[in-house]
Amino acid sequence: MVMKVLIVDDSAFFRRRVAEILNAHSDLQVVGDAVNGKDAIEKTKLLRPDVITMDIEMPVMDGITSVRHIMNECPTPIIMFSSLTHDGAKATLDALEAGALDFLPKKFEDIAKDKKEGTKVLQDRVCALGRRSGLMRRSSVPKPSIDTTTKSVPTTSRTSSARSVQPTESRDTNRSAVSRSSVARKSSGKSYKLLAIGTSTGGPVALQKVLADFPSNFKLPIILVQHMPAAFTPAFALRLNSLCKITVKEAEHRDVLKPGVAYLAPGGKQMLIEGRGANATIKILEDDSARMTYKPSVDLSFGSAAKVYGGDVLGVILTGMGADGREGSRMLKQRGAKIWAQDEQSCVVYGMPQAVTIAGISEENIALEEMTQAILKELNYG
Repeated sequence: MVMKVLIVDDSAFFRRRVAEILNAHSDLQVVGDAVNGKDAIEKTKLLRPDVITMDIEMPVMDGITSVRHIMNECPTPIIMFSSLTHDGAKATLDALEAGALDFLPKKFEDIAKDKKEGTKVLQDRVCALGRRSGLMRRSSVPKPSIDTTTKSVPTTSRTSSARSVQPTESRDTNRSAVSRSSVARKSSGKSYKLLAIGTSTGGPVALQKVLADFPSNFKLPIILVQHMPAAFTPAFALRLNSLCKITVKEAEHRDVLKPGVAYLAPGGKQMLIEGRGANATIKILEDDSARMTYKPSVDLSFGSAAKVYGGDVLGVILTGMGADGREGSRMLKQRGAKIWAQDEQSCVVYGMPQAVTIAGISEENIALEEMTQAILKELNYG
């Protein structure tokens, strides 16, 4: 099935460039363009696209305001184009909270090492979001705004969003994992020394949902690996810290892992754990190699956690494209760790969780809305 795309940007040159790339894919068809956010709202209602690519800074109405209106009036998967700057990072995070599902750098040379790879990345990301379109609209509810000005914890109503419930076609990929409600859940009685979470597309909001209700006395250190550019991770860590009772920080070289602190892997680098027990520390490595696709990589971080903590780890794979995290989770499970995956229905993109599920690594598939309580019950909170 051909997926319809609406391109929104005030630059005619950029609109043409994106259209050429997307129309070159057999499953994509650009059905229209819009020159500002207001125009985007009108074109969305008229053309009913399966995916929208959206600029942030535009005259008349900016992209973030437009996203809010579209998600309330005609929910559609949206991918943002952003500059790789501090201001661009903040604006992109605002857009994701408003309802956008994904983002890419506006400078195509920042997407990949060459034109061919950059073209494929854009096409693949748009295709992945396009598959969610019809089901997303049927399951959507109005998206409330989130106040991120103070270090407060969102209420239950705040953390329920249009994006968190996006069913996709049922596939028999969950044979190796069990889905069960957190209402009837009991702790397995296993002991843990670390919580490790890996995610990609859809991860910024998913992480916010999972971490926001953790108590301030959370008893484990947490490592977070989110596929994200280097310019974005400082702003994202600050935002999470403002919303959570626990402390969230961008990880730094030689940080000592402490209970109740979440360490976000810096973009463009690799985060490893070394040492032993209470003396375990974080090692940040520069990574300019072409060998590693993901920087940071869930596989590398989880693999290092297996070496340091053995089986005393609860590993969680959340929404994301690709299979990063599968091999790191395999290493953890071989040491006796417990691995959970987000369920297909609540994922923005069911790639990373699917990879650990069909490989028989994940023992449970858990809805995003239930993940926090599942973790807390496993750790004997209440």
